Amino acid sequence: MTFSILVRDAETGRIGGAAATGSLCVGGWVLRGRLGAGMSASQGTAPSTLWGEAVLDEMQAGAPAPAAVTEVTAPDTGRDHRQLSALDLLGNTGAFTGAASVPACAALTRPNLVVAGNMLSSEAVLEALAQGYEKARGTMPERLLAALTAAEAAGSDSRGLLSAALLCLGPDMAPLSLRIDASDSPLVDLRALHLRATTGLYAEWAGLVPTKEAPFRAPTDADFARLDAAPTAD
Repeated sequence: MTFSILVRDAETGRIGGAAATGSLCVGGWVLRGRLGAGMSASQGTAPSTLWGEAVLDEMQAGAPAPAAVTEVTAPDTGRDHRQLSALDLLGNTGAFTGAASVPACAALTRPNLVVAGNMLSSEAVLEALAQGYEKARGTMPERLLAALTAAEAAGSDSRGLLSAALLCLGPDMAPLSLRIDASDSPLVDLRALHLRATTGLYAEWAGLVPTKEAPFRAPTDADFARLDAAPTAD
C-alpha cells in the first residue's frame, strides 16, 4: 500500500523521510521524526502509529535502530500485518516486514538510508527509490522528491498513488513537513508545495523562527518591517 524512504545527511546532521501511497493521508499515518531520536516509517495493511512513536522513544533512549525495531515489533501479536523502518542519529537503520504484508513487500537498509514498501508492483520499486535518492543532486527535500518520482516510474504502489508526504528536520532549520492528503497527482502537487514552501515570503519567514541551534531566535523589528512590506503573493 505504501513506499517510504528515511535518510540522514552525515555532514549536516539533517534527517528526513518521504512516503507515498495509493490511499489517503500517508504523511499522518507513516512518517515520524524527532531531532533527539531519528526518523521512523510505520505502514502496512493495519499500520500502527504507536510503532512509529515507540521506536523513536527507544532510539532517543540510546538503542540503535535495528535493536529499537526489534524491541517495538516483537511483542505485537498483530505485527504480521505491519511494516516498520527506522533511522537513528548515527545513520544506523533497521526494518521489519510482517509475514502477512501484501506483496510485493520488502525493505532495503543501507548506512544512512532505509526504504520499505508493500503492495508494490514489484520489489524493483524499492531499489529505484533508494537509487533515486542516491543519484539525485540538490537539497535533501529535492533528493527525496526525486526518489519518490523514481519509485513511481519503476512501478509504484500497484494501485497508483493518491497521497504523498515529506518530512525534514535539522538542528539548523525549521521543520519542513509537507503533505498531500488526497490528489490524482500527489507527487506533482507535493513538488509544487515544496517549491512554495522553500521560496518567497514563506521561506524567508521560516528562516527567522527558532531552531535547535538557535532556540531563542526571533524576528527583529527590521525583519517584521521587511516581511510586512513584501508582496503577499509568492
